Amino acid sequence: MSYIEIKDSTKKFKTGATEIIANDALTFSIEKGELVVILGASGAGKSTLLNILGGMDTNTSGQVMIDGNDISAYSAKDLITYRRHEVGFVFQFYNLVQNLTTKENVELASEIAKNPLDAVDVLKEVGLNDRIDNFPAQLSGGEQQRVSIARAIAKNPKILLCDEPTGALDSQTGKQILQILQDRSRKQGATVIIVTHNSAIAPIADRVVRMSDAKINEVETNEQPSDIAAIEW
Repeated sequence: MSYIEIKDSTKKFKTGATEIIANDALTFSIEKGELVVILGASGAGKSTLLNILGGMDTNTSGQVMIDGNDISAYSAKDLITYRRHEVGFVFQFYNLVQNLTTKENVELASEIAKNPLDAVDVLKEVGLNDRIDNFPAQLSGGEQQRVSIARAIAKNPKILLCDEPTGALDSQTGKQILQILQDRSRKQGATVIIVTHNSAIAPIADRVVRMSDAKINEVETNEQPSDIAAIEW
């Protein structure tokens, strides 16, 4: 069995009398330690899928198997435990607490985790050892995103879920962020899933899941992922 297996996962929303299908019978798998890109235009269903994988939302039907456990059958309490210990989240717009320092923002996550990493060590890993006592307003966009990543990986999660992590960044800074994420996969063995509309990122992935209109069009594997320095957007 693959580390992550999605089987006929469907998510429906109701708006008044209208039913919206956000994910339509999705089926695919991901191996442990892979860097995966979920690619598609706005409204394709990517973020809904990411939220379901992260236990922030539940599907309407189908299975979401994570390391042999069907999280779609979890209770609300089980999902809280899953989110707390198994998953790290990285968002497009950082979601940092403005009146906390860089170190304190990272400690917010590490304090609730079962086997956390040291906040200062993680900040050094993402190149922010000289920004530990700065507040978010004193940081550039790229630096704030690195704090966001440090906060996610300080939990020492098995799965790192990233929603448009380079969407608000220029190409050069975006590549720095992608390198940090790739290193988590290659060097620490984390399973990293990046949701994006940017097709230029796809060649760096081990696996690419292409979505449109709530469905999966194609799942492809890259035997030799491209070097991050070689991509352009």
